[in-house]
Amino acid sequence: MSEQKETFYITTPIYYPSGNFHIGTAYTTVASDAIARYKRLRGYDVRFLTGMDEHGQKIQEVADESGQPPQEYVDGIAKIAKDLWAKMDISYDDFIRTTESRHTELVKKIFKTFLDNGDIYKGEYEGWHCTPCESYFSESQLENGNCPDCGRSVQRVKEESYFFNMKKYADRLLQYYEENLQFIEPESRKNEMINNFIKPGLEDLSVSRMSFDWGIKVPGDAEHVIYVWVDALTNYITALGYGSDDETLFNKYWPADVHVVGKDIVRFHTIYWPIFLMALDLPLPKKVFAHGFIMMKDGKMSKSKGNVVYPEMLVNRYGLDATRYFLLRELPFGQDGEFSPEAFVERTNYDLANDLGNLLNRTVSMINQYFEGVIPTEELEPTEFDDALKEFITNTVTKYEKAMENMQFSVVLSELWALVSRTNKYVDETTPWVLARDENERGKLASVMLNLVSSLRHIAVLLQPFMTETPKKIIEQLGLSEEMLTWETLGDFNATPVGTKVVEKGVPIFPRLEVETEVEYIRAQMAITAPEENVEPEKQEAEPIGDEITFDQFMNVDLRVATVIACEKVPKTDKLLKLQLDLGFEQRQVVSGIAEHYAPESLIGEKVIVVANLKPVKLRGELSQGMILAGESNGVLKLATVEKSLENGATVK
Repeated sequence: MSEQKETFYITTPIYYPSGNFHIGTAYTTVASDAIARYKRLRGYDVRFLTGMDEHGQKIQEVADESGQPPQEYVDGIAKIAKDLWAKMDISYDDFIRTTESRHTELVKKIFKTFLDNGDIYKGEYEGWHCTPCESYFSESQLENGNCPDCGRSVQRVKEESYFFNMKKYADRLLQYYEENLQFIEPESRKNEMINNFIKPGLEDLSVSRMSFDWGIKVPGDAEHVIYVWVDALTNYITALGYGSDDETLFNKYWPADVHVVGKDIVRFHTIYWPIFLMALDLPLPKKVFAHGFIMMKDGKMSKSKGNVVYPEMLVNRYGLDATRYFLLRELPFGQDGEFSPEAFVERTNYDLANDLGNLLNRTVSMINQYFEGVIPTEELEPTEFDDALKEFITNTVTKYEKAMENMQFSVVLSELWALVSRTNKYVDETTPWVLARDENERGKLASVMLNLVSSLRHIAVLLQPFMTETPKKIIEQLGLSEEMLTWETLGDFNATPVGTKVVEKGVPIFPRLEVETEVEYIRAQMAITAPEENVEPEKQEAEPIGDEITFDQFMNVDLRVATVIACEKVPKTDKLLKLQLDLGFEQRQVVSGIAEHYAPESLIGEKVIVVANLKPVKLRGELSQGMILAGESNGVLKLATVEKSLENGATVK
């Protein structure tokens, strides 16, 4: 009988479908996927859960504004979410939706258990509510009168409500913190919870609403909807069948090994969720890891700032592995990190194309040149540098394991790239091009080639949690089978099969990017704030006025009248149109992301406004010499046009 594997249960938050997901959501999911893949690589029986939180007032409002019933709206977003995770090769085992009957029926049972045990009582709620965050705050918790989490305005709410007696469990929760020092990571998050919420006095939690009806009804009192956070948090156990007729998965995988969440929802996962579990007399999760935000140079991502980055754009243009690598290498997990187009392009060029890609190309080329494309079978003669390389590889694996267990992804990848650099240095130390000139050094040359293949094989194994395509490409170019990608092959320097033929000509796994072109491309895409293809419209809130500029700054913008004389779609894109414009004094080409709103032929003859002194950029290989002005409202985009009597080239003032 085979030995039973050790289990590992990891979850992402279930994401709120009020709009399409940007790279912040992808960051959380890719990080969780990396841990899940690592644990599988180590032989664990892994259960990886993600999903969507589909109830609440915000969703009802967004659905109403889109002209859809709420269920139809969330069904559309769920499909888009699953398509995105498929594109990013997320290896989840289950996708839970809070509108599914397997969840809703169990939430009712859990709520009734709370009622029956006296943990919930009926009263009247009065306090401040943030609709986008689905959160309630006391007066003291507000920041400048606004929501402390998102900064938006809050509304005063007063209505009948059911309350959960949080005070009953406050001391027990603090004791759990003290006895389980790694329950909340990073530790700074735990200090926030204690000092900001528990020590000042944990208030009872309103767990029902009457002001909307899109949610799970309170058992026996259909006028009340169960508070969205009771509904959402319990997904971690309902997805395992807790309270159902079949609790096999629950008995196998609970308690969760780690809940991965953003720092904005730490309070719900480290105060409310543990208390709910205590009330159910269930074990608490072993760890809640709260990562930071992806920030931009000008602050948080915002459509009004034109700095939103969607993961589809990065994957489509630069590939899946370059995108996954950047997210986990550039941003220290647990802290806020910054995204910039320059950093993305530089990481791709230097780390992936120069360091890793060049190492693979050099190795394949030298085996082809010196050994007719076959991993050498000659009797080996070690060089004076071999032992140092092997020791470096062994130490890298040890450091990798430690950092991976602590979810320090950027540290893991830093150690792994130190091995890539060390292997490149080994090539320079051993100078195989010199050894190849002397037949007496044939044994040393063979040893160098075999060590290079062995190092690349180790790198490929260790890359697997982070990159899902590159490890296989490395192995394929080396002519090895995927059996060489198991964890068990690490440390065995004799595992590399000799006599295997490498590819005749290696293809660069990461082509170098033209820095200026790609930086401008990413910036241009960030400025396109329309949702991705098939994404249902988000709620259109009034955008704040941008930063003030001086009159002189405004006068530097040269706005001109132009006529569209030709227009066509840019090949292999869904959003871009290529317009030929007559500015009176010259003809120009402008590429604009308006294809979802205008047929090309409908624009011919239209008078448009062009930003004429904008620096030209290339979009999907097409030169764009300016920008045409347009406005967007409720998902509908319209070009800013002028009277046809205005001459082409006229200045707009």
